[in-house]
Amino acid sequence: MNENISAPKSICIATGTRADWGLLSPLAKALASRDDCRVTVAATNMHLDPRFGLTVNDIIADGFTPERVAMPAGDDSEASRAKAMAACLEGFAELFGRLQPDMVVILGDRYEMLAVASAAAVMRIPIVHIAGGTVSEGAVDDSIRHAITKLSALHLAETEQYRRRIIAMGENPARVFNTGAIGVWNIHNVPLIPLEQLSADLDFALDKPYAIATFHPATLDPTDPAERCGAMLDALDRHPELNLIITYPNNDARSSGIIELIERYAADRPGRVKLVKSLGLRRYLSAMRSAAFVIGNSSSGIVEVASFGIPSIDIGCRQRGRACAESVIHCGNSVDEIDDAICLALSPDFRNMAAHSANPYDNHDTLSLMVKAICETDPKAHKSFYDVKQC
Repeated sequence: MNENISAPKSICIATGTRADWGLLSPLAKALASRDDCRVTVAATNMHLDPRFGLTVNDIIADGFTPERVAMPAGDDSEASRAKAMAACLEGFAELFGRLQPDMVVILGDRYEMLAVASAAAVMRIPIVHIAGGTVSEGAVDDSIRHAITKLSALHLAETEQYRRRIIAMGENPARVFNTGAIGVWNIHNVPLIPLEQLSADLDFALDKPYAIATFHPATLDPTDPAERCGAMLDALDRHPELNLIITYPNNDARSSGIIELIERYAADRPGRVKLVKSLGLRRYLSAMRSAAFVIGNSSSGIVEVASFGIPSIDIGCRQRGRACAESVIHCGNSVDEIDDAICLALSPDFRNMAAHSANPYDNHDTLSLMVKAICETDPKAHKSFYDVKQC
């Protein structure tokens, strides 16, 4: 036996939503294809909830047999989310104890990922954090993201600005990499569905201009998120020439009111509105490619849409502070403000500008940079606070 041959690196990739799995999927596949890595996907939260499309099936369709860590659905309150986090932490502690992974990969800023990171940190399992360093002022996710950064040993940032910000938080530059955004890499590399086939798959006519709408609760906004979403829908009703594809929100606190609202809205407008719990990665990108614009307050409207050369409308405070392309239109929460943004997005001059807008998150080598950082950086090395030298 050759004692110089080391065992494959055991990597656990944690995922809680349709959105983060769409981003993590190519990374999981790339790592799993290597002889020096052994990948386990751990699914939790929305993936296991039929109300949100039971998207654990997307993970299975991608060729993985996921471990499942259940979280109680609870009610629509912040307290319920905190209790769900406790269950998630307990479940991942059991899973990590059984798997003994060499590292855990976490993306983003959701509450369940803070529970995963807490379990890993206490159990001395190095954490790889994707998409740290950004700012989203309208959501509690902002604080959660920074907390996960400080628990993590290796950082894969989406822009150079975000890389510098992570270093300013005391993280060693040798472990902070600007890889670009994996969601943009998907746009360049995932085979998309032809529009006619997509229309048949959705059972929805896509032969006239349409927009894609996704509205999540802005968790630091005291106003009822259903009221905010209602203003968006009222503004869209001023443009009956547009069809709409609407996707469900995340299961953040106070999301149930949004779901009830968009279900009624879609039921009252058959033929014009298609409501989908989860489009999945390929259908979402394929629908985005031919959309007139994307509207709402999802991070994908900031990070990914610009690479299709179409406008996106960012409503309210949820994503405030993120770097963005010129093709992103920021607007307030009122019906008139949103309508003005829609009119601008539909104008020929703005559409022409959007078609040529540069995306700050774009890096064609994103996936290979991520794989290289994960496989060639020692995350177990001692972590100490890095003091940025002052001029």
